[in-house]
Amino acid sequence: MSEVKRRDKNSKKPKGSSISRPDDERQNHTEFRLKTHWKYIAYVLTVVFTAAAIYLKVVYTEPRVATFAHADRQYQKQHVTIVCSDDYKRDTFTECKPKFCGRVVMDGIVTSEEVDHLLGVAKMGLSYGGSNGGASILDLHSGALSKGDKFISIYSAFPGGEGFKEEDFKIYRTVKNKIQQAIGDHFKVPLHALHLTKPTFFSRMNTSEAKNIHDEYWHPHVDRQTYGSFHYTSLLYLSTFNKDFTGGRFIFTDNGTETAVEPRAGRVSFFTSGSENVHFVEKLKSGVRYAITVSFTCDPEKAISDPDVV
Repeated sequence: MSEVKRRDKNSKKPKGSSISRPDDERQNHTEFRLKTHWKYIAYVLTVVFTAAAIYLKVVYTEPRVATFAHADRQYQKQHVTIVCSDDYKRDTFTECKPKFCGRVVMDGIVTSEEVDHLLGVAKMGLSYGGSNGGASILDLHSGALSKGDKFISIYSAFPGGEGFKEEDFKIYRTVKNKIQQAIGDHFKVPLHALHLTKPTFFSRMNTSEAKNIHDEYWHPHVDRQTYGSFHYTSLLYLSTFNKDFTGGRFIFTDNGTETAVEPRAGRVSFFTSGSENVHFVEKLKSGVRYAITVSFTCDPEKAISDPDVV
């Protein structure tokens, strides 16, 4: 009997040993859940604040681009009047110089057949040259054609018996006259006072890396400062944004805000050429973009004649 009692005494837990009780387990579980809960909240808040910081950076550091003319819409006439710069104050061409300034987009001036024909002219001419960089030009008036890192004469590049046909120049003149009429009508300029000037040219843009400053068409500039003779600038687009290419929108800049014209085949865009219309072409992302720049002056001494068969 004494042995049994001795064993019972020896079997008791020593002092200081812990015995897990249900209350302790519940407390430990609650603490674990609280720690996990707060870790989750901290993670969520980190994600939210990071996203907010990225959003604010984009909103307040990237220019906001409003679309003036969408490529998937047709406009009989989309226009805005803006305050003229001082660029015309010294001009003496009172009949012609801008009485008010603005930007205009019109679809339907040029027929689809005329667009297709002029696109064919551009592709044929540029097939004899092409810049090493992303921007090539073809000027039917001077014959200038980008080739490599220089210019050659397209009229010297043609093999014997080949070249542009009278029909090519006829359609070119017809389209130029339509654009001239639209500019004259909108800006209240008599046609006899509005003259074609240089440079007037086809352009082709692709995604090739720029090789010189002439390939970097994405820098903001003012036509009147760049070319001198311009009073009114126009563009006829021969390809379409988001169909034939991405990027390549025509963008006006106004004190930190930007307004885009999305090219559409057959679309004519024109505007006064002074500092009120600072602009650039957005860097191309994919595809090939074709257009014609048709420029007009009020100065008869800066006028150029229509191109013709050589």
